[in-house]
Amino acid sequence: MDQNKTHELTMKEFENIFNRLYESLCLIANKYVNDLALSEDIVQDVFIKAWENKVPFKNKNKIEGFFYTAVKNKSLDFLRSKYAKDVETYSSEDLETLQTESYFLREAVIIEASSLVERALELLPDKCAEAMRLSIESYTNKEIADEMDISVNTVKDHKKVAYKKLRKMSGYLGIT
Repeated sequence: MDQNKTHELTMKEFENIFNRLYESLCLIANKYVNDLALSEDIVQDVFIKAWENKVPFKNKNKIEGFFYTAVKNKSLDFLRSKYAKDVETYSSEDLETLQTESYFLREAVIIEASSLVERALELLPDKCAEAMRLSIESYTNKEIADEMDISVNTVKDHKKVAYKKLRKMSGYLGIT
C-alpha cells in the first residue's frame, strides 16, 4: 500500500465507526466535562466535523485513535473555555492532569473494559447477570440475596455459574 495514499471514509464506514464508538466516546467526554448531554454534543460535533471536512486517513487502523483523541481534545477545549469564563473553578493542576496522556489512556482502558464486561454479562442468564452486576457494585452476597429476594446460597450458585461462563468467554477473547 502506498504510504502517502489516504483513505476517505464512505458513508457506510462512517456510520459503522459512529455506531461502534459512540457510547465509549461519550463516556470518555463525560469523564472530562461531567455532563452526559454535553458529552453527547461533543462527540456528535467531532463526528460532524470529521464528516464535513472529509478527514482523510493514511491508515485505517488509526481511525479509532483519531476519534478518541479528537473527543479528548474537544472536551479539554470546553474545559479551558469554561475555566477562562470562570463558570466553574478548575485549578491549573486539574487541567494539566486531565491533559496527560496517561489519564486519557487509563480512562479509555477502563471504559473499554467496562464495555467488554457489560457485553459479556448480557450473554449470561438473567439472574446470573443480575447477581454479577450487583457484585461488581460491591454488594455483599447477603445484600444481593436481599435485593434479588433469593437465598445467599442461590446467589453463590448464580455467581459460580457466571464465573464459569465468563472464564470460558474470556478464553475466546484471548484474555486469561
